[in-house]
Amino acid sequence: MPITSVDKDLDALTMTVIADFAASRQRLWEAYTDPRQIEKFWGPVGWPATFTRHDVFPGGRSNYVMTGPDGESSGGFWEFLAVDPGHSFEVRDGFADDSGNENTEMPSMRMTFQFEDTDGGSRLVTTTHFGSLDQLEQLIGMGMEEGMTSAMGQIDDVLADLESFAAGRSAEAQILSDTQVRVSRVIRGTPEQIWRAHHDPDLMKRWLLGPDGWTMPVCEIAQNVGDTYRNEWEDENGENRFGFTGELLEAEAPFREVTTESMIGMEGESNINELTLIPVDGGTLLTVVITYPNAEVRDMVLGTGMVDGMETSYARLEDEVFV
Repeated sequence: MPITSVDKDLDALTMTVIADFAASRQRLWEAYTDPRQIEKFWGPVGWPATFTRHDVFPGGRSNYVMTGPDGESSGGFWEFLAVDPGHSFEVRDGFADDSGNENTEMPSMRMTFQFEDTDGGSRLVTTTHFGSLDQLEQLIGMGMEEGMTSAMGQIDDVLADLESFAAGRSAEAQILSDTQVRVSRVIRGTPEQIWRAHHDPDLMKRWLLGPDGWTMPVCEIAQNVGDTYRNEWEDENGENRFGFTGELLEAEAPFREVTTESMIGMEGESNINELTLIPVDGGTLLTVVITYPNAEVRDMVLGTGMVDGMETSYARLEDEVFV
């Protein structure tokens, strides 16, 4: 059990949990900032979490749902108030309803996560700041301390699993729900470089090509929220053209972008793509959460080899652009 102390200060209205780990501070930091990893332990034993959003930058947000052994669920969110990469972050932590919106009938609290080096590895100091003594007693009475203790007891296994999250692995897809898929990959380069590679038409035409043998004759970028974009591809013979278009819904350079996506010439509801770029050791963790109209469309798109095509493009980005 990594937890070494739990201190509740009724005067300061805080609860401080200290935990020590054999892993490095950077490794511990990445376990908390990579959605693939944090969802393996953020939740008591038997209540695994699914993170549909995890934007670790000031102004970013996390959305997650913990699912119990009998199918019951409990949603939550973080609003990131401050981030010092590799060292600390501060969030407003709260409860969410079934739609992912804040449950205002329940209290929210401020939490700070401080990552420190130690002689044996690293230390995490988590301090929860409550709004009142009643709030503190309410949340402690609901089992907050036991939940944190149970969740943190699972971190060691995640920290030891270096291979699953090593830089350089191929793009991988994880099904989050009937309508959502998350594609993740660590890419060599900074968030700023990768953001530019997604917004400079000349660069995009060099790497965003999928399998060999295709070109990108049309690349129109959406510059501002509300603008539309259009990308088209064709084979080396100038045939079999296809493309996608959509609208830019949100943009927080160089960390997050949300767009709609529709195949040109096809009717039906658009997909929603949420791109997030987070710096990690060895590069940048790129995640794309794709929301489809239904499970049938999700499975049809995955069956086209979409993820393999994305991996080919990301590998080309590293090999031909980031040289």
